[in-house]
Amino acid sequence: MKLLIIRHADPDYSIDSLTPQGKIEAQALAEKLVDEKIDYFYCSPLGRAKDTAEYTLKKKGRKIDEIYDWLQEFPPQIQRPDCEHDKGTWDWLPSHWTKEEKFYLKDEWYNVDVMKGGNVKEEYLKVTNGFDALLEKHGYVRDGNIYRVEKANDDVLAIFCHFGLECVLLSHLIGASPMVLWHGFCAPPSSVTTVYTEERRKGIASFRISGFGDISHLYIKGEKPSFAARFCEMYDNFDERHD
Repeated sequence: MKLLIIRHADPDYSIDSLTPQGKIEAQALAEKLVDEKIDYFYCSPLGRAKDTAEYTLKKKGRKIDEIYDWLQEFPPQIQRPDCEHDKGTWDWLPSHWTKEEKFYLKDEWYNVDVMKGGNVKEEYLKVTNGFDALLEKHGYVRDGNIYRVEKANDDVLAIFCHFGLECVLLSHLIGASPMVLWHGFCAPPSSVTTVYTEERRKGIASFRISGFGDISHLYIKGEKPSFAARFCEMYDNFDERHD
């Protein structure tokens, strides 16, 4: 089985849709995916993800197979140490989160006090349980840290979602803390992350990431990737986002 985990195109958060540039990105993505084998389409309930998916669906003459609430952007808000107002769980300054060793551990990162205050563990389990239920529906049943194969297949699942949520899904598949993925990786808008199953012994599968954040469809069209999800490359770049 293959998963295509797709981040929505450049967002206009004020209307939960796409910017004009985001629509260009979504169209380029559709042209990339139109000839690819995709058996099932799943999507976040949020507008920016659905609007991104719509370009591909229209081009392929398909409809969304299922919209899942747990595919929306990872919702918990926490009181980050340097901020007076709540921030998304995935948005920390490196000088703060790297000092907490538990943040690097897959079964401990949500047990830090600040995370407990945002019910982060409960939300994480909601997402990962929903994800495992979907994989089980397609023949792969979670068994400890691997998956038991009940129905081997080469189905392709396209999942339209969000950066923070994508990192939660990937962390669950590879056994890592999402804090490391949130702060060590950046999936540009409209990017595609590809994950395959590997069944090296019959009936026992694991998932392996073969490509992260692919935006080749933008380069083909001569489009620069949106800056969303990134922060300033140098502090003195005052035209780039600092916080």
